[in-house]
Amino acid sequence: MKRVLDYDPATGITQWFHFDEASGSMALESEQDVTAIIESSKEVFNQTDERASWKGDVHKVASIPMVIYHELAKVSNNFKDQAAIRRFLNDKDNRVFRTRPGRI
Repeated sequence: MKRVLDYDPATGITQWFHFDEASGSMALESEQDVTAIIESSKEVFNQTDERASWKGDVHKVASIPMVIYHELAKVSNNFKDQAAIRRFLNDKDNRVFRTRPGRI
């Protein structure tokens, strides 16, 4: 059995409740429509000057959807593993979320 538990129109996140009667197991699943985030990231990326300096302490380099953010926080031990964050952001499969060219 799969049922909608919650839907947040502001973030586009739907939470699903799964229940398997045969085994009695339950699970929660979150999914998010990331189309708007990808389009926004693409627009910012295309407006960024590739020659722009990396000087300074803070640079926005990506817009990560919340469902991916939560999964990444689990993998990187709440973002303490900076190498895991860099690998994620530099991975070509995650390039759609980048807002700035270059490597992290």
